[in-house]
Amino acid sequence: MSRIGRMPIAIPAGVTVTVAENNKVTVKGPKGTLERVLPAEMEVKVEGAEVVVSRPNDLKRMKSLHGLTRTLINNMVIGVTEGYEKRLEVNGVGYRAAKQGKTLTLSLGYSHPVEMTDPEGIETVLDGQNIIIVKGIDKEKVGQFAAEIRDKRRPEPYKGKGIKYADEHIRRKVGKTGKK
Repeated sequence: MSRIGRMPIAIPAGVTVTVAENNKVTVKGPKGTLERVLPAEMEVKVEGAEVVVSRPNDLKRMKSLHGLTRTLINNMVIGVTEGYEKRLEVNGVGYRAAKQGKTLTLSLGYSHPVEMTDPEGIETVLDGQNIIIVKGIDKEKVGQFAAEIRDKRRPEPYKGKGIKYADEHIRRKVGKTGKK
């Protein structure tokens, strides 16, 4: 049995979960509404104050979809109650971030500033000039946009310059040594 798939998802107060045909799950909460079409083979039922996911048989594909389906619904419930956030750090001399309206402007040592617009449902907040916080209710979109920001200048292993996640550890390399 899938250990994660078996666990019921508790629905907190103020959150409503509805399952339409074709396993279209809608989760409404204080922070907003999320919808997602889940695999049709899985059976999603709302029982009282919890959601239960069950699978039709023990084929390998069904086992793998079981835990995935449960986790996706759980992420939606957490998203509409608490929301998700990723913290990014901009490191390097002259590297900085600025925010104007919905546009995030990054100065990353290129000959031009890099401008990024916040996608629908995602908000970026600056904490000083070098910490970017990406917030939203959809875990997937938050992670994707944070990865796109990081991709503009990945951290390099010699000086550690670039954009990194706040909890990421950069493996440092020793630079060249002088010739005698």
